[in-house]
Amino acid sequence: MAQTPKQRRANEKYAKHEAAKRGKPETTLKKSQKQKSPVSIGWVVILAFVVCGGLAFELLRIVPDIWSAITSLVK
Repeated sequence: MAQTPKQRRANEKYAKHEAAKRGKPETTLKKSQKQKSPVSIGWVVILAFVVCGGLAFELLRIVPDIWSAITSLVK
């Protein structure tokens, strides 16, 4: 049975694909796996709290002084 043109094109495409794979290590052929973050989410939360929490506490300490200065200027 002779090949149809559609089958011939499919076979040529497959042969090119297989020829390209030959000689390459398996690691390049496998799909890349999802990379895990080296830092856990818990540590990111703690770091964010330390940085942003320190900023928030500092603002809470400074705001009453700024507010009293503004109100003294308005009077």
